[in-house]
Amino acid sequence: MYLEPVNFVAMKENQIQIHYNTYQWEELSESYKNLMDRSIAAQHNAYAPYSNFKVGAAILLEDGTIFTGNNQENAAYPSGLCAERVAIFACSAQNPNIKIKVIAICANSDKIDINTVLAPCGSCRQAMYEYESKQNAPIKVLLKGLDNEVVEFLCVEDLLPLVFQCDGLKKVR
Repeated sequence: MYLEPVNFVAMKENQIQIHYNTYQWEELSESYKNLMDRSIAAQHNAYAPYSNFKVGAAILLEDGTIFTGNNQENAAYPSGLCAERVAIFACSAQNPNIKIKVIAICANSDKIDINTVLAPCGSCRQAMYEYESKQNAPIKVLLKGLDNEVVEFLCVEDLLPLVFQCDGLKKVR
């Protein structure tokens, strides 16, 4: 069976733009460097015996508190958890009413050649957006590659265009 292509007369092409800044390590503020150093330290403690892919995350709260997390793998895949969610869930569990200002994320591997900035997976992006939405304030995201380039997103939504948001779920009783 052959299907004819559909011709949409009223088709309208749209675009989505994201905004981000790039910096070299030397250009970062001392607070950004400190936060990124904390994510690097957390990365070294990741439990990644299966993938050999270690990720660290550090979260800065508006009161100056820093929470860290790293990926935790499990032989019963997918029972593990990514660094970003480990950090953000622990942070929210202990400080549910303090806003998150920045999350810094870095990744490295002994087995994979990583020479670029790596972004969080979709599940982590969605989880981070949930907290951005909950606090009704943007969360900056810093991503560091091994080449000392740091990418700064001014909000999580720029990392996840067309984010899943369902305000109707809050009304279900």
